[in-house]
Amino acid sequence: MNITPELRFTAERRLVSEQPHGGIVERGFTLDGIDGILWLPESASAEHPVPLILLGYPSGPGLARIRPRLEARARSSAELGFASITLEMPGNGARPALPELESARADLMRALDAGERPDEDVIDRLVLPLVEKTVPEWQAALDACLALPEIAGPVAYSGGVLAIGIRLAATEPRIVAAGLFAGSYVPLRMFDEARRVTIPLHVLLQWDDEGNDRQRALDVFDAFGSAEKTLQANLGGHTGVPAHAGEDAGRFFARHLAPKS
Repeated sequence: MNITPELRFTAERRLVSEQPHGGIVERGFTLDGIDGILWLPESASAEHPVPLILLGYPSGPGLARIRPRLEARARSSAELGFASITLEMPGNGARPALPELESARADLMRALDAGERPDEDVIDRLVLPLVEKTVPEWQAALDACLALPEIAGPVAYSGGVLAIGIRLAATEPRIVAAGLFAGSYVPLRMFDEARRVTIPLHVLLQWDDEGNDRQRALDVFDAFGSAEKTLQANLGGHTGVPAHAGEDAGRFFARHLAPKS
């Protein structure tokens, strides 16, 4: 069931949907030893290829634990006629631990438990290595997906880690829009990258996110160089995102990914 030398599909199942695009095909895969999942509208084919959304998520839980939430997001994307893909993040799940990341996480939790703001060194050690390792893997996954006959683009990024989304939006020309979740720390040195982002953005911020720096998130949004950028702020903590926020993000992706009539 191999498609390219890098992408190896390992499992497949069909998810039932009552939407016009029919069911959803879920394919587990490995990409150079990294586990991932691809979701396709059943209507996708070589004759009718579909756009693609890269589904990011927070570092820490791992793909197995966060899979139900990712599947829900993938269902919403498939109902719009889009494929979705996600990857196990470095240092997460079954992938080898990253000692520097574990050390930074421990320092972060000590600061938060003490009611203190983590210093910039902790934020750098927590985020920058993850960005450097993750972004090339996303780009390799994008290469592999766009080689599939059912996927033709355009491409968008959705979710966190916010700094990963910034790097991809600033450096990956195949990504034409991004829906970002401002729920993680951004190193100060990445503000210059944020200023270079010019694609349309839809940024979600939970106003009372207990583990996030609200002011830093607002400063990052202000730094983005995009002519079209929207900030949606809702009351509530990190896991209290209202259902309508997902619907609003879906309309954003539909505007920028759906074929123009």
